This record gives sequence, C-alpha cells and structure tokens, in this order.
Amino acid sequence: MRNFLLTLEYDGSLFHGWQRQPGKRTVQGQLESVLSRICLADVRLDGASRTDAGVHAYGQSASFGGDFAIPPERLKLAANNLLGAGPPDAGRRARVGDVRVADAREVPDGFHARYDAVGKKYIYRMLAVPEADIFMRNACWQVAGEPDAGAMAEAAARMAGVRDFRAFRASGGAETGGTVREVLGVAVYEDAFGRGGRMISIEVTGAGFLYNMVRIMAGTLLGAGMGRISPREIDGIIESGERGRAGPTAPPQGLCLAEVYYGREAMKAAAATRFARPCRSV
Repeated sequence: MRNFLLTLEYDGSLFHGWQRQPGKRTVQGQLESVLSRICLADVRLDGASRTDAGVHAYGQSASFGGDFAIPPERLKLAANNLLGAGPPDAGRRARVGDVRVADAREVPDGFHARYDAVGKKYIYRMLAVPEADIFMRNACWQVAGEPDAGAMAEAAARMAGVRDFRAFRASGGAETGGTVREVLGVAVYEDAFGRGGRMISIEVTGAGFLYNMVRIMAGTLLGAGMGRISPREIDGIIESGERGRAGPTAPPQGLCLAEVYYGREAMKAAAATRFARPCRSV
C-alpha cells in the first residue's frame, strides 16, 4: 500500500465546497473522479479542511492510499492535464482549470492529511474601492467606505492566544472538543489597488478553528476599521462568549486556505511572516 499527499490550489467560485455531495460539483468529487481514472481504481481523498462553497485555496492538503504504480510526479502531471491545469500547448489557446495539483509526494503509511495537521493559515481579503471591480467579485469582499487598517491591526493583535472563541462561532455550529482554540497570530496588511482602491488582507494562523470563525473574525475586524467597534472591545467580546457582540460573518469569496502545517515550528514561523502571494490574485 502506498500513500500520497497532494497540495491543491483551487478557485472555489463554481464549487459547492470541498466535500463530495451527490449531484453537486465539489472539489473533492472532481479530484476523486480524475484520480480514479488515472489510478484505475476507486480513490477516496481525505482533505485537511472542508472549505465552504465559494472559498478558495492556495494550499489545501489531501491524502489517499492504494496499490498504484504511478510515481508522484507523473500523478501530478496526469491530474493537471485532465483538470485543464497543465502547461499550455505551443500555438494553442491555454486551458485553465479551476483546480490544480501544486505538489504530489509519497508519505509514510498511515499519514492522514487532516489528523496529522497541526494547524493552518487562512487569508481573508477585503477590497476598499470607490467603484466595484467586477473582475474581483469572486476573489474578495468589496466594501464601501474607508476602513482604517491601523485600527484593524490593533484589534487583530488582541485576538491571538489560547482562548474560548465561542463568540466567533457560527450559530448552530457543532464543535467537537469545545470552543477553545489556539490562534498563534492575526495580522493585517494593506496594499494599494488600482483605481484608487486598497486591498486589506487578514492572515490568521492557528492550531484549529471553529466553523466560520475566520469569517466572523474578519467581519469583526472590519467593524473596528469602520469605527463601529473599538479595538479595546475585542477582549470583552471574546470573554463574553456572545455571538451577538462580534461582527457579521464575512462572505465566503474573500476567504482562502493558504497553508496546512505538519510541524509546529513551521506553523510558528508562518504566524510571524506574511504569506508570499500577490494580493491581486485569488
């Protein structure tokens, strides 16, 4: 039995989330179909995160096992060709799919993409722009007004730590193991954007997250940026455990799973550094 770990990129705009669902297009379902064709056997993927509909990924992880002779580099090439994400042919129009295998490698027997992960980094992007940008509608939350990124950064710094994040849990979310989570870092970055706009990126690195936790954190931080919440109120919001005191749940298209970590030191280093991808792309 061989075991493979895939690193995946995808634009979640036209997917009903990660998890396979009968009659619906999902990332897991599409990949399993392609991999089953390549491996000539039924492939079932174990994903590190069950991203929601509309949520994107730079670095989703998924593992699967089987008695397959194909080497990892050939698996990646074949999968991307079927997904329409391979290199463009000379003299032909490039086919660009919405899922791509960024990396494929063999891992020890028993490795599990979800259960062996120690943490993740998510990025939430907001575009403050005078007029809507139709080409960014699926890549970020376009917001009106002039959010203060400095106030957002001040509020974000108060969110880190091992804390009970019940106030940042979506209503009706059932969590195993309670609502205490470890957040290693929350950072806010601001970049100039065309047509007088600003892209505000929120990076959250943690050992675990509640359902919709990052999107609620983003909605709360926007409230701080717009002056509706004082950065000093963040501690009280967390300590209250009251969902109604936090901000709204930000829409899914601004959220991207950036990386999944399988070592504590790598996660700690990531929490202290900015994710190295341009702000204009998903």
